[in-house]
Amino acid sequence: MKYVEFDETRPMDLVLLGRIAIDFNPAYNDQVKEEFKPLKKVHMFEKFVGGSPANIAVGVTRHGLKAGFFAKVSDDQFGEFVVDYFNEQGIDTSRISKCTNGEKLGLTFTEMLSPKESSILMYRNCIADLQLSVDDIDEEYIKQTKAILISGTALAESPSREAAIKAVMLAKKNNTKVIFDIDYREYNWKNSDEISIYYSIVAKEADIIMGSREEFDLTEKLIQPGMSDEESAALWQGYNAKIVVIKHGMKGSTAYTCDGQKFSIKPFPVQARKGFGGGDGYGSGFLYGLYQGWQVIDCLEFGSAEASMMVRSNNCSDSLPGPDAVHAFIKEEKEQYGEMIARV
Repeated sequence: MKYVEFDETRPMDLVLLGRIAIDFNPAYNDQVKEEFKPLKKVHMFEKFVGGSPANIAVGVTRHGLKAGFFAKVSDDQFGEFVVDYFNEQGIDTSRISKCTNGEKLGLTFTEMLSPKESSILMYRNCIADLQLSVDDIDEEYIKQTKAILISGTALAESPSREAAIKAVMLAKKNNTKVIFDIDYREYNWKNSDEISIYYSIVAKEADIIMGSREEFDLTEKLIQPGMSDEESAALWQGYNAKIVVIKHGMKGSTAYTCDGQKFSIKPFPVQARKGFGGGDGYGSGFLYGLYQGWQVIDCLEFGSAEASMMVRSNNCSDSLPGPDAVHAFIKEEKEQYGEMIARV
C-alpha cells in the first residue's frame, strides 16, 4: 500500500529546509590516521559539508532524486565551499543565498573516543542557517516539488522558524507533502517549552514524521507527556501523519502507518567508526524507498542498511552511497548473518 502519494508531474522530488554546517572530523585516510582519542589530542582534521538536512540532500541525490534547498550560508569561502559542493552533487542551489551581516556557518568538531563513544563540539554563535527569513521562501519553488523536508533545528530561533512555518503553510496550500525530521540539537534553543511549541506546530501538518523517542517526548511535552510509541503514532496520525517513524538507536526503529500497522527493523551489524551520521543515511534510504513505491518494511531495511554503512565511515556526506552499493551491502550482510538479520 502507498501511504503517501507524490505528484509525479512535479520536476523536483524534495526541497529541504534547515541546517548546513562544516564538519571537521579527525583525519582517517591513506595518509593520516588519527586513532580514537580525546578531541584535544587530535592534530589533523578533514573538512566535509555537514548538517543533517544537508546530508540527506546529498543522500537522496546519490539515489537519483532531484533535490533543492532553502538556506542561508556565510558570505565567505566556507559558504562557497557548500554551494560548490551542492552544485557538484547535482543539488539545486537557486534558493541558497548569502548572509549580509557577517553571520557564519556552524563549525562542528567531532570527537571519536571509540566506535560507541562520540561527541560533538559545535560553534553556532551568530549563525548563518538561522538567518533564513520568510522573504526567502518562494511559493513557486514549493509548487515544483513533490515534498518539502523541515529539519527541527530550523525552528530554534527567528527568523528561521517563521520561514519554516511559512514553507509548511505554502506546502499545505499547494498539496506538497510535508516531511518533518525532528532533528533535535540542544544548541540555540532557549527552553523545552519552545521546543514543544514549534515542533508540534510542524508535526501537526506533517505527512511523515521521523525522530527518536527523545525527540517525540520533547515534541509532546505540552500536549501529553510520557506517551508510548503507539500512543505517539496515534496522536500524530489523528492530525495528518500517514507514517510515523520512531527510532531507538541500536535497539532499532519502528514505522507506524495510518492503517494501524507497524513495521520494525534492527541495525545491520558493522564495525563502527563513529556513533553519529547514521540517521542521515537512514533518512536518505528510507525516503528513497518511499519515492520508489516500496513496501514500508523494505524502505526501513534500506534505510537501516544505509545507516550502518555511514557509522563505519569517517564522514557524514562524502561517503553516502548510491542504491547499488546499499543493495550490495544488504546482500552481503544477509549472506553472512541470515535473511532476517535486520527484520524484526
